[in-house]
Amino acid sequence: MNVTLGTQVPFGQGQIAGIPSQRFDFWLVSAATALTAIGLIMVASTSMSVAGQLEVGSFHFLIRQVIALGLGLCLAFIVMRVPMQWWFNQGWMLLLIAFGLLILVLLPGIGKEVNGSKRWIGLGFMNLQSSEISKICLVLYLASYVVRRQHEVRSSFWGFFKPLLLFCLMATLLLMEPDFGALVVTFCALMGVIFLSGVRLQYFLGIVSVALMCVALIAVSQPYRWQRLVAFQDPFADQFGSGYQLSQALIAFGRGDWFGTGLGNSIQKLSFLPEAHTDFVFAIIAEEFGLLGSLMVIALFAVFLYRIFLVAYRAERLGQHFNAYVAYGLSLLLTAQVLINLGVNTGLLPTKGLTLPFLSYGGTSLMMTCVALGFICRVHWESALLKESADSGGARG
Repeated sequence: MNVTLGTQVPFGQGQIAGIPSQRFDFWLVSAATALTAIGLIMVASTSMSVAGQLEVGSFHFLIRQVIALGLGLCLAFIVMRVPMQWWFNQGWMLLLIAFGLLILVLLPGIGKEVNGSKRWIGLGFMNLQSSEISKICLVLYLASYVVRRQHEVRSSFWGFFKPLLLFCLMATLLLMEPDFGALVVTFCALMGVIFLSGVRLQYFLGIVSVALMCVALIAVSQPYRWQRLVAFQDPFADQFGSGYQLSQALIAFGRGDWFGTGLGNSIQKLSFLPEAHTDFVFAIIAEEFGLLGSLMVIALFAVFLYRIFLVAYRAERLGQHFNAYVAYGLSLLLTAQVLINLGVNTGLLPTKGLTLPFLSYGGTSLMMTCVALGFICRVHWESALLKESADSGGARG
């Protein structure tokens, strides 16, 4: 079977530093820009109290976030200049990078421990969260795998099971950090890509059932995870213990009412709600901008994620299967992360440390979100060029 990986585009071609501006997805880029702007505003609003406690400048966290954004945009620009064919050919290298980073973070003297988790590699000027990079590397490898082994994946259990073995190794490393949230969102992306590649339904449902049982066992295997599950059912039963964080988040939602208390007027961010500038930034958005502001943010995420799925679907229709699977995988990563974070903030899911893309403070998370956006823009661009080429060829014929 002939598979189109992606249109080869010479470096330097186009109107804006090699990328034709008219071939950007307007709604995708607009939604991402709006979310980024809101994120910077909220990082500034929510982090001042924390900065004061640490006796650093009031805009310490905002400045670091802006630097991370700048680095992320540079990386996204580089990604947009590289043909998808090149990434297809680097599958094994990307897999080695993913595992290398997850192993490095566990080594004494390299990994940095924060709040009992060893998820970061200290670089001096910033901390690099290895799981954020590994997730994208795994998606790229998996997309190349299901294209190269498409017949095997669709026809045999072994072809379907081999990438799951790699994921089991990655899951082991993630649980050693521990980073249960990254494990869940990575699994969602992996199973989504495998399902879309055309695997047999009985294989897929069997593995999903086993995986759900494993997740349940992992969730109850550690006392702190069990406490989170108990607190999730009724956070106010132990308001100043295991249910403290969630109860404070729900109070923030209650204070926000319809229109919010106004930008900067949140009470919960003043040391009442832990991690207000990272995992629970949406609760502060609800407090300061109310229900209407919260719905606006959700609408922006809906537009952003819908446009990514649309980019992936168009690439698939054009026969660019690798491009499509990369876009599908990244969209599933981001969708899972958004849904889990919003679910945790609103009390629909147990408390889990997972950032909200674009909005939460976190340098590596923001940079990798920009990189993911760069890949999506590249996929959209190559689809536009292929369609334009086909249309012009048809016109000449």
